Amino acid sequence: MKKYLHEVKKTIVEEYKFIITLLVIYCLLQIPVNYYITVGGGISDVSSRIKVEDKYNSKGSFNISYVTELKGTVLTYLLSYVVPTWERENANNYKYNDKESIDDIEFRSDLDLISANEKAKYWAYTLANKDIKEKSSKLYIITILDGFKTNLKVQDQVLAMDDNSYTDYHDYQKYLQTKNENDIVNVKVLRNNKERIIKAKLYKYKDKNGERLMLGTGLQNVVEYTTNPKVTIKFKESESGPSGGLIATLEMYNQLTKNDLTKGYKIAGTGTIEADGSIGEIGGIEHKLLGAEKDKAKYFLAPKGNYKAALKYKKKHSLKIKIIKVNNIKDAITKLEKIK
Repeated sequence: MKKYLHEVKKTIVEEYKFIITLLVIYCLLQIPVNYYITVGGGISDVSSRIKVEDKYNSKGSFNISYVTELKGTVLTYLLSYVVPTWERENANNYKYNDKESIDDIEFRSDLDLISANEKAKYWAYTLANKDIKEKSSKLYIITILDGFKTNLKVQDQVLAMDDNSYTDYHDYQKYLQTKNENDIVNVKVLRNNKERIIKAKLYKYKDKNGERLMLGTGLQNVVEYTTNPKVTIKFKESESGPSGGLIATLEMYNQLTKNDLTKGYKIAGTGTIEADGSIGEIGGIEHKLLGAEKDKAKYFLAPKGNYKAALKYKKKHSLKIKIIKVNNIKDAITKLEKIK
């Protein structure tokens, strides 16, 4: 043992410059850069993430199509120039303005996942004629708009204004319109698990929807539901974002109803589920389609807004997967019922 330790010590003494150089290079390669690196796509069976009590079983599977993104470091950034399938996306493209941080981006992404899951519950249970009731409604600040000054921050949960509680976005906006430009309102928020009163100024804001008073912030309303039968949804932290909304809705609906929409096939897809049941388009459709083909899915459900790009990519790369255009959740169910 002593001889071994002596040899190790001797090697370190002789090679310490080389070892230090390696450590320095390693540390430099781990420095964060303002990029996300897309490294490929695939599909994942959501039946392991969504469990309805006393569910109906299916012969096939619904699969979310995903794109794997890495947080940018010097190492992953440099590799993106070497590996043909790796792509760089500037993190600024995910920001509403230059003042936002990566934490703000990921906070919105996490909220989007929660919201997508709850909308999936609403539409699956509503269309399956099962019991669903609103449990909570929360308002979060998701951005500070350019050109406005405020002490409010992204990630604040809005609890009340001037001692009036508001958990619905429309009620919140209705109250603001009773005030005047430059008025100061007392906004109670939950920030870092502590309640605070923030004084905020009202501004006049004009866009395509007209002119209104606001606090210079963008908000997101997250509604959560209780259901009967109960459903458990457990997506991984890395699966944050809204693009799995369509498939989550279909999986839940399929577990709640007797007729198996999968017909024994492996079905992949992507798309947000909106409050009105429409399916919103997403980014990275080419990566997701290729991942579904690679993992041998029979059908791929594509939002209306992505359908042409998906068909073009399929033709260019001679893919065998069948693409189905879906406009809304009812349309998706109807088209799946017709496949043989």
